[in-house]
Amino acid sequence: MSAALSGTQKTGLGAWAGLLTLQILWYSLYPPVSIPTWVAFALTVPPLLLPLLSLPKVTRALLWVGVLALFYFCHGVTETWSGGPDRWLGVIELVLTLLLIGTLGAGVRRRR
Repeated sequence: MSAALSGTQKTGLGAWAGLLTLQILWYSLYPPVSIPTWVAFALTVPPLLLPLLSLPKVTRALLWVGVLALFYFCHGVTETWSGGPDRWLGVIELVLTLLLIGTLGAGVRRRR
């Protein structure tokens, strides 16, 4: 890994951090009705922490987060479509996942 991060890597890391922060904020502001809050946290937060294991290699960590982002994208679509008071959080989740996946695509194209 080079000493300096590229712009796409910084954007990807920012989107990853934003997605993690969003999950914590979401279930703190709008606790789920059908399951305990700790279950919602257990299902959404730890998967976003797993790529930290490969963080010395930023590209590899971002790749894993990009794969995981597909789940969060589906979750964002579902929550945005269903309406309700937390719809705006679903839109933010969609934007963050698309930004994250887009930075992965830009990083691959740039390498070639």
